[in-house]
Amino acid sequence: MSALNAVAPAVLPGAPGTPEAIAAEEILEKAELPLEGFRIGVTSHRRSQDLIEALERRGAEVLHAPALKIAPVQEDLRLIEDTRAIIDAKPDLCIATTAYGMRRWCEAADTFGIGEQLLETLGATRMFVRGPKARGAVRAAGLADVGISSDETTATLVDMLLAEGVRGKTVAVQLHGYTDVRQLERLRMSGATVLTVTPYRWVKPDGADRLPRLIEAACTGNLDVLTFTSAPAVDAMWSTAHEMGLYKQLVESLKTTVATAVVGPVTAQPLLDAGLQPLVPERFRMGALIRLVCEHLALNHVRRLDTVSGSVELRGRSLRIDGEAVEMAPAPLLLLRALLGAGGAVLSREALSELLELRGSVHALDMTVSRLRSSLPDGRLVETVVKRGYRLRV
Repeated sequence: MSALNAVAPAVLPGAPGTPEAIAAEEILEKAELPLEGFRIGVTSHRRSQDLIEALERRGAEVLHAPALKIAPVQEDLRLIEDTRAIIDAKPDLCIATTAYGMRRWCEAADTFGIGEQLLETLGATRMFVRGPKARGAVRAAGLADVGISSDETTATLVDMLLAEGVRGKTVAVQLHGYTDVRQLERLRMSGATVLTVTPYRWVKPDGADRLPRLIEAACTGNLDVLTFTSAPAVDAMWSTAHEMGLYKQLVESLKTTVATAVVGPVTAQPLLDAGLQPLVPERFRMGALIRLVCEHLALNHVRRLDTVSGSVELRGRSLRIDGEAVEMAPAPLLLLRALLGAGGAVLSREALSELLELRGSVHALDMTVSRLRSSLPDGRLVETVVKRGYRLRV
């Protein structure tokens, strides 16, 4: 089975209807700004503003660092050369993988005066599409498709073509910036002549310092979720992290403290290859991705506890006590998060020192506890348990 087919949507720990999922739904319903207090990294270039605005409307702080951008079509001579080769070859079959790719392909052909020839060539082929959006773009161009992937993967489309036989046939494949080499090889091994066209190529974006800053934020835990909408963006981040000498630290942080969220299984693959388990929505759409991020953070990163000092709620970096916002420095906030997670149970001094990376310094821990108490409306919330540690008064 293809690696792409093996990628199931990475949903929340609780499937719909389970107590965990119901709890997440309740938290979301009560929250006017479900992402308040959370910091989310956005690596996309195309349509990034739509994603950023949607996250900010929900209260998130967004760090935007496009890992790659799409090269201007006027500069992409390779695209036109490949298009002319496909027109000359008159392929028997064609695979359309993305709506944006199909539109850009047609627009580029029009720009160079070969748009009508391309549509005539594609009109004579049997078109297969990877998903509903690609189908919409094909039909908007006045073309018809004869088959669609059931799970929106290229691997399933190739399965369909192989089932009907491709030996001796010419297959044109519209790629989408991340080449699934294995699927192309399956077609070639089965006797097909494969021609490819990539309507958009990825190049380095302007503002080269933004991606390193985002990587540093992820490595230091100053990020809650990192989002990706293309596999090349993941590869670009890995490459930059290697250049910075932070690759191992970045991967470890993404395994432990920073969640990754992707728009679909193709984008997930380079993360899976690195040993990560990204969040993948069941529907491979931007809106579904945003919803999944909200649910994940609501279920896993919102802490609430009723205490003698009132109701305490911690959402990422946003602390409220009885509904009133409380400002707090990073180290005391980390300490409070641990105590909240314990739900009133005692946490030992040793465990808290390790959490704060204080290397057993009693004085440093005492100072952090003192700073935490002074930041709270009621410092008595944090109780010292002699010879054992600390807890919250509930």
